[in-house]
Amino acid sequence: MEVKELKELIEVIAKLRAPDGCPWDREQTHKSLRPNMLEEAYEAVDAIDSGDMANLREELGDVLLQVVLHAQIASEEGAFDIEDVAKELKEKLIHRHPHVFGNEKIDTASEVLEAWDKLKNEEKTYRKSVMDGISKSQSALMSAQKISKKAVKTGFEWPSEDSLYECIMSEFQEFKEAEKEKDFDHMEEEFGDILFATVNLARWNKIDAEQALLRANKKFMQRFRKMEELATKPLEEYSFEEYDRLWKQAKAELNK
Repeated sequence: MEVKELKELIEVIAKLRAPDGCPWDREQTHKSLRPNMLEEAYEAVDAIDSGDMANLREELGDVLLQVVLHAQIASEEGAFDIEDVAKELKEKLIHRHPHVFGNEKIDTASEVLEAWDKLKNEEKTYRKSVMDGISKSQSALMSAQKISKKAVKTGFEWPSEDSLYECIMSEFQEFKEAEKEKDFDHMEEEFGDILFATVNLARWNKIDAEQALLRANKKFMQRFRKMEELATKPLEEYSFEEYDRLWKQAKAELNK
């Protein structure tokens, strides 16, 4: 496989970081680049969702820039370089795919995931709890999904979907009680419990809660924009009843 362009990219990044390179690039640190890593990853996901391959190619390049730039900074600090990153990743992939690079027999995707988790746990013996390893930087919704899945793997699961619905309803009741107390801290705690229980309902039905909420956000924005198009006066002047009729009209227009 031709890697000429990749090698030249690494050389370009090193040049940008050199004493006679770019002042902005020279000033960057792992910490200062943190927002960029998140932003570029989200933009790559947007490109995946859009199905635009040219845009995806560009956005994957921006993600790769972050990887190479972080590796270059680490190399300058004597910590590791891009070769170390690639070597560790290669060895991890080989170790976690014994059915491809070894003699183990695995037939289904679910078996692959089970084997992956088992091998991962063997590698990370320093982890004392199944809850170790949850990213502190990802969205709370994504964390909730991972926490829930990790707990379920130990057998900590609702006996039925009906019992899960009961749990969700009880959380709503507890929130109402906290609201009556006018205890904001308690309200926030109980509202968090509502969200966490709802995430479990999504998991139970094999729904990605993050994607479901993104879809709901997109749908709401589309309908709201249609409301703005259909409005015959400033939205601020609409009564609740007028708003409700306009919302239904917008929904009908979009469903045509």
